[in-house]
Amino acid sequence: MAPDRGSEVLVDIQSMETSLNTLSVQDDLNLAKTSAITTPSPDGAYSTPPHLSHDPATNAKHADPFQFGQRYLSESDDVFEYNAWDHVVPDAAHDEYCESQYAAQRASPVSDFDRVRFNEHPEKWWDLFYKQKTSTFFKDRKWLVQEFPLLKDVTQRDAGKKVVLEVGAGAGNTAFPILRINENPDLKIFAVDFSKKAVETMRDAEDYKSSNGTMVADVWDAASDSLPLGVEEGSVDVVILIFIFSALNPKQWQQAVTNIQRVLKPGGEVLFRDYGRGDLAQVRFKAGRWMEENFYVRGDGTRVYFFDKEELETIWGGAFEISDLDVDRRLIVNRQRRIKMYRCWIQGRFRKRDQTH
Repeated sequence: MAPDRGSEVLVDIQSMETSLNTLSVQDDLNLAKTSAITTPSPDGAYSTPPHLSHDPATNAKHADPFQFGQRYLSESDDVFEYNAWDHVVPDAAHDEYCESQYAAQRASPVSDFDRVRFNEHPEKWWDLFYKQKTSTFFKDRKWLVQEFPLLKDVTQRDAGKKVVLEVGAGAGNTAFPILRINENPDLKIFAVDFSKKAVETMRDAEDYKSSNGTMVADVWDAASDSLPLGVEEGSVDVVILIFIFSALNPKQWQQAVTNIQRVLKPGGEVLFRDYGRGDLAQVRFKAGRWMEENFYVRGDGTRVYFFDKEELETIWGGAFEISDLDVDRRLIVNRQRRIKMYRCWIQGRFRKRDQTH
């Protein structure tokens, strides 16, 4: 369903979109060479801390899942020295600004006609989205194995029979990277999306054609009453939900969670990443986009919801054990225009409880 919108910005700041898309994966490409804070090395010489280095050869990348980067902003730092900072919590002034934006959005909601129009057949708006984009628009999620090591585990040669289901697979930018690293002859990947055009895009890809049946792409609505074609109840080891839950109407959440619970084996895991409340994309929405609290329609007709951590704990905490659930915050900086933009995502791992105990 949803492409990797982890670096999405809205139409009214379209001039920054390319920059933000790049930063969501790799923070410091093509940066100007500027002075950096230095620290003494063991031999007494001064060197740039890896987490503050502009040099890709020395810029340390985080190694632990859910660590979300290492560039911390301190009081002594110049915020405009770098394009992005990790774990920056917005200050009270920004929170107040956000609340004023939300109040303005509520005061100018979508019309009743549009509310029905965008909720009645949401798949058609995603079909239009994928028709308008070429395959080169979509970027592979190269960070997946870093944040979710389980995906590497199931692709190991000796992993045995494993079934992975990606819900809202879009153009295949999660499934294809998994397919490329796979060494497991007994791995099966089901990539489903309720957009027919998205499924066509996956099926037309060379990776799909050469997968020899390891990957199967099909149409499926996560909030329907049926399971995906070829997926049996209790047969799946891993379900991937990356920027897809937010595309559902809140009234559809319970059915979607029930379906995920049905397909997973006891002990099977959900790998989850989506938008957090207060993200730049939410704050920037203008009049005529608010459908209900934290739920909006974009200019292209697709829908998006922004979650609180506690809300997700309630949604998933019944039939699932919450193994991890953390907020990933990033401060994106436009250094030329001296603009600060706060991004917020929520990432989690949910484990299906064994109902026999």
